[in-house]
Amino acid sequence: MTSPQVILFAVSPIIVLFMTRLLWHRVQHNRKYKLPPQIPGLPIFGNSFQIPALQQGPWAKDLADKYGEITWVFLNSSRVVRDLMERRAAIYCSRPDFPMTQGIMSRESRIVLIPYNDRWRVLRKIMHNILSSRQHDVFMPFQDLESKNLLWDYLETPDRWWSANGRYANSVIMSVIFGRRSVLDEPNQIELFETAEEFLEEQQPGKNIVDGYPVLQKLPRSLQWWRPRGNRIYEKTRNVYLREVKDLEERMKAGTQKQCFATDFLATKEIKKMGEDQKLFVFGTLLEAGSDTSRVSIGQIIAGAATYPDWVKRARENLDAVCGSNADRLPQWEDRPKLNYISAVVKEGFRWRPNTAEIGAPTMLIKDDEYEGYRFPAGTVFTWNAWAIALSPKEYEDPERFWPERFLNGEEENALKGHWGFGPGRRVCVGWKVGEMNVWIAIARLIYCFDFEQIPGKPIDTMTIPQITKHKAQFEVKVTPRTPAHAKLIRKECADAVKVRY
Repeated sequence: MTSPQVILFAVSPIIVLFMTRLLWHRVQHNRKYKLPPQIPGLPIFGNSFQIPALQQGPWAKDLADKYGEITWVFLNSSRVVRDLMERRAAIYCSRPDFPMTQGIMSRESRIVLIPYNDRWRVLRKIMHNILSSRQHDVFMPFQDLESKNLLWDYLETPDRWWSANGRYANSVIMSVIFGRRSVLDEPNQIELFETAEEFLEEQQPGKNIVDGYPVLQKLPRSLQWWRPRGNRIYEKTRNVYLREVKDLEERMKAGTQKQCFATDFLATKEIKKMGEDQKLFVFGTLLEAGSDTSRVSIGQIIAGAATYPDWVKRARENLDAVCGSNADRLPQWEDRPKLNYISAVVKEGFRWRPNTAEIGAPTMLIKDDEYEGYRFPAGTVFTWNAWAIALSPKEYEDPERFWPERFLNGEEENALKGHWGFGPGRRVCVGWKVGEMNVWIAIARLIYCFDFEQIPGKPIDTMTIPQITKHKAQFEVKVTPRTPAHAKLIRKECADAVKVRY
């Protein structure tokens, strides 16, 4: 293979020419438009090399504190997020070009990165029909079953709590999409989480220079040093998705496959118009979206329970009043109207430390626009600064504290209101309702049945809980049954759930 040094020598004249033209263009550009305060950076390259590879939330929060409500790219308050990404969503919801993560790694097929166009709308409609709130009756039996299995895993293997969270979230969506359950530490499940995390790693701002400067994709392919890595990730990701589809097709041939989304989807006219990559990435996007966010959010709330135990006592007062103070029965779906404190806990979990998208997800303006004296050109990339907003005292009282009471305002059941955990505008996570339901039933039952404590000498630093875990626990925590009666309840109510196979 060509060495990086040879590649750099070969492309240096091209880069110099490109950068000279870019500098001239920027001078002309700045004469026409008025932009918000810009963070000092390097000539030409701007801030490309200042963004940390991981834990970007605290870094972006510091910038927001220093530069105000709008900085170049970042929107640092709920006010401007609502004004631009929601009220002007029609022109603020497209996506910039990502030659590495969308082009090479996803073959232009990952819906989360597809620009706002007719193709995006078709795919969004397909996913909405599966994951919308109208489908909650489809998911509830699976969430009930899998959350009982989750309690069993916590009781029997408390040192694998984080893996149990992943199995739970994955098994719910796998049951709906492919009609099969997942088991703890299943190799296929582990590999799915690996590919999701590889995508997140590569999508981090500054990770791939070609995603920051798409013109570099015009280099001869032999000089694109990022391409081999992207191709390897693509092949691995595609194989993970393809394996599930092939297994499903084998079960269909054998007559053992139960009806599910995949069996219905494979018979639709829409799929006949799709290429193989697009078909596979529809399945894969559903699996990733349904698995990763829920497991991360459950872990966040557990960290909140261990570091701010005062709210757990109040949550249990609500749970005990409904389900019994002596482990009488597990919380059920029909209890939800009476368990408003648990709904507030879930909303606080989505707000507290927004680790799934610490600095939001970039969107692109599709035509020139003006806002509060600023003039933005088409092509400007915006993102909501999730970490800065969530931890701003201007937005929330005592923002670093896990305090569900902030959401006890009569809108506990409006899962999108009061935080940006699922994103804003037309790019709001299509599976937000399923994700919220996943977390609600799991947390109601976990808080009712288990204690979560910090381990002496190993305090949880909630500001540095990693987004990317590499199949390891996000933090260390002691998990124990709340009382012997609660352990007995789990053995009585959950043993059968572990035995169910399909």
